[in-house]
Amino acid sequence: MIDQVRIVVRSGQGGAGSCSFRREKFIPQGGPDGGDGGRGGDVVLEADADYNTLIDFRHKRLFRAKNGGHGMGRNRTGASAETLLLKVPVGTMVFDEETGTILGDLTLAGQQLVVAKGGDGGRGNARFSSSTNRAPRRFEEGWPGQELSLRLELKMLADVGLVGMPNAGKSTTIAACTRARPKIADYPFTTLEPNLGVVRGDDTDFVMADIPGLIEGAAEGAGLGHRFLRHVERTRLLLHVVDGSGFESDPIAAIGVIEQELHAYAPELAERPRWLVINKIDTLAENARADLRVQVEAEAGNRPVYFISAATGEGLRPLLLDIEKALGELEPPVPLTTISQRSERGEREDFEEQSEEDDDGPEVIWVRE
Repeated sequence: MIDQVRIVVRSGQGGAGSCSFRREKFIPQGGPDGGDGGRGGDVVLEADADYNTLIDFRHKRLFRAKNGGHGMGRNRTGASAETLLLKVPVGTMVFDEETGTILGDLTLAGQQLVVAKGGDGGRGNARFSSSTNRAPRRFEEGWPGQELSLRLELKMLADVGLVGMPNAGKSTTIAACTRARPKIADYPFTTLEPNLGVVRGDDTDFVMADIPGLIEGAAEGAGLGHRFLRHVERTRLLLHVVDGSGFESDPIAAIGVIEQELHAYAPELAERPRWLVINKIDTLAENARADLRVQVEAEAGNRPVYFISAATGEGLRPLLLDIEKALGELEPPVPLTTISQRSERGEREDFEEQSEEDDDGPEVIWVRE
């Protein structure tokens, strides 16, 4: 899964203004009629729900919008260039690579962000006509576009995130709750990229995300922990799935490891509602279940605890009903305000001129081709 890329965007340069004079029969001294140049094209990012990865940016890194057309005689304005529209997945964050500043957070389908504004077109000589200068030879070159190095990071949008150690049964859980079909096998790190699934509730639907297993040191990047934890930052509820069988690891120790990694990665995750989900209870005898329940509830404190078997479906129905109810009470994530990088037009004194003598009529000033 390609969830982080670096690209360079360059907006179009504005077209040059025209420097020409009206030339018609019986009008020997026509006034200036040079038109303005057209605007350069903007570079715009748009969130699209049909995209779920940044793979389109993996092999192409430079994206350039077209330049605006030059102005023409008869006060004709040059054509403005079309906007270069780049589609990205919903949940993409845009950063200025040089400063690290966040430029926008595209959390809604159809949301757009102008990352590079096209240059304004230069003014033609008709703009400089005055009572004291009836035949101005001034014209402006088009304003340059903007060039920006960007870092795009995809953070999946989900209501519920599943976290836990490898082989805890997270993929089996999301497969049992949704129509998602992640790879499931009896060995650690079967899941190598996040998976999304939609849970059809009685009243409302919600999105569940399964991220690859975390190991000790994930907050520092061990096992690509940074890449995986990024995808649960936007969730409203975390389900900490624990292997209750005890075959792979001690359940109580596993709880402590994941809790420590969540705290180390982002303190905000420590305040996010987190429920403990003890999986694979179908492998335990009744007395072993009772002993495990006592230990887990002592470790959980005030957090809700659920005992399930994703393989058999035991305990899933009450869990999903409680999730649906909780999501109705939890505040939804607030999207960040989209920020556009725009340049303001200032004063400009550097005009460029070219002239051409015409023996058959008035002097004509032409735009450099």
